[in-house]
Amino acid sequence: MCGISGIIDKNSQAVSQADIKAMNDLIVHRGPDNEGYFFGDHFAFGHRRLAIIDLSPEARQPMTYDGKYTIAYNGEVYNYIEIKEELRNEGYAFRTKSDAEVILAAYEHWGYDCVKRFNGMWAFALFDRAKNVIFCSRDRFGVKPFYYTEVGGRFVFASEIKQLLHFMPDRQVNKRVLMDYLLLGYEEHTPETFFENIHKLPQSHNLLYDLKTHRFHFQKYYKMMVDKTLAEFDEAATIHAYREKLVSGIQLRLRSDVKVGTCLSGGLDSSAVAALSSRLYGGEGKFTAVHAKSSEARSDESRFAAMVADHCRLDLQVIEPSKDDFSGKIDEIIGLMEEPFMGPSVFMQYFVMKKAGELGCKVMLDGQGGDETLLGYERHFTAMLLKQGLLKKIKMLFAASRNSKCSMKELILNYFYFSNAKIVWLRHKIKNSFIKKKYFALASRPLLGSITKSFRNIAAMQMNELFCAPLPSLLRYADKNSMQHSVEIRLPFIDFKTSEAALSINSQYKIKDGWTKYVLRKAVAGDNTLPDEIAWRRDKIGFEAPDSAWIAVVNDQLPRLLHDSRILSEIINNKRMNVNKLDNRQKWKLFNIAKWEKIYHVGIS
Repeated sequence: MCGISGIIDKNSQAVSQADIKAMNDLIVHRGPDNEGYFFGDHFAFGHRRLAIIDLSPEARQPMTYDGKYTIAYNGEVYNYIEIKEELRNEGYAFRTKSDAEVILAAYEHWGYDCVKRFNGMWAFALFDRAKNVIFCSRDRFGVKPFYYTEVGGRFVFASEIKQLLHFMPDRQVNKRVLMDYLLLGYEEHTPETFFENIHKLPQSHNLLYDLKTHRFHFQKYYKMMVDKTLAEFDEAATIHAYREKLVSGIQLRLRSDVKVGTCLSGGLDSSAVAALSSRLYGGEGKFTAVHAKSSEARSDESRFAAMVADHCRLDLQVIEPSKDDFSGKIDEIIGLMEEPFMGPSVFMQYFVMKKAGELGCKVMLDGQGGDETLLGYERHFTAMLLKQGLLKKIKMLFAASRNSKCSMKELILNYFYFSNAKIVWLRHKIKNSFIKKKYFALASRPLLGSITKSFRNIAAMQMNELFCAPLPSLLRYADKNSMQHSVEIRLPFIDFKTSEAALSINSQYKIKDGWTKYVLRKAVAGDNTLPDEIAWRRDKIGFEAPDSAWIAVVNDQLPRLLHDSRILSEIINNKRMNVNKLDNRQKWKLFNIAKWEKIYHVGIS
């Protein structure tokens, strides 16, 4: 786990050490253990190292293999041991125990298709001397970031946006992305960013840059496969098959030469990961779990986290961020996120990762992806209801009202809301009537319609949630929060084999008798992996912050920020704006935009 930097001069001029070092110096937090550089004829790689696998100096990067290939790499290929053994049988020799060297040898053997064999998370740039090509790749789900831009006759890429901004004194907001965020609540649904002319390499894609012609193109290397035979399994076989995949994904993610711990909210997903990990972990002492306690009773899950810790014999570390903690970190966290985000819950994760770093846990497991792959959100009842006749709809509504936190009224309202794009659009239009019409028109209404339509096809809906929204946003928060504290985060639910199994499962075992994520509940309740109070929780909370107290800080600052913001002054019709009538999410988004604009000196054309 590390950070990378890269500069390619399109005029075939040498890249100065000062420029690449300036980029690298901005991400010391991503790799405090070492820095390294590689200079080609008219390009340069930079690398910051966070040593996780093979802590020896020989595993430093950029790494060159057999004088042919050089890589700057951020991430982990968890199945590197199996790939290394396969390559050894083909005659390859290795001088380190690192996964970076395995990537290089795999590239020599399989070429660009090597990434199809990797199980992990990655963003890398690999120079092939013979082809005079730089081969860049980003993992299947986009766990690791890869940003790029073309500026000043250069192609520049990096792990963080701020590294690219070093070359961009004139920064303009991307109005389309801004409107999708402000009006529709989307952030990571496009390869564009909130900054004009800064892009992301899409997940599941390679980027091939020809150093001779200075042209580049993309290759999509992965499409999620659905196993139709798994959909035909009965309940018992389905539960067994899914548990096996989840356990396998966790086992791979426990591979480390440093201390591993886990995040524990007290919800089903993080509790399942914590419980299974503690059984599998081979380290000394108890397995460490970190919990962020909310100061508000409505969102406090600490008693559930304590229950899991007691049941699984975990070393539970509890923190309770205060209103002052929140207030004191606003500028830092908005700055490290680099783009606006949806709410204060991101701060809770920041404090969890801070504590993990203090405890010496350089690797932390977490539960992102469970809801998206196993139908864990209340809105997923709508998708199931749309597939049923009237009598089954009524039966499912009664079951869901018993076994979820939603009332019958809420379930019916959700059904009509999430199944009708016109209603969704009208609600957004009414709530955000203070936005000038010419800017409102920039929002991606067709995307909203496409996502709403996908509720009529559960597989399509799940693909949207994994690759469009909300998972990509959650992955951005997790990467930036963890790496700010030099911690690597690993996510078993989106092991690609585990995810493919989850999407292949018959939907009747994902939501059954009104229970969301039914197959997971059964998988961790049957052998007492988790106590029933956790496995069969109905009051899904999510990783929430004490919003009421924390938004009070926002309320105090918002009027002045609105007045001073050039971006908000341009897009808001002040005659229609009444701050007191905004809900907490709207207040946060406006506050976040104004703060972000100020921190990064962003203008609007």
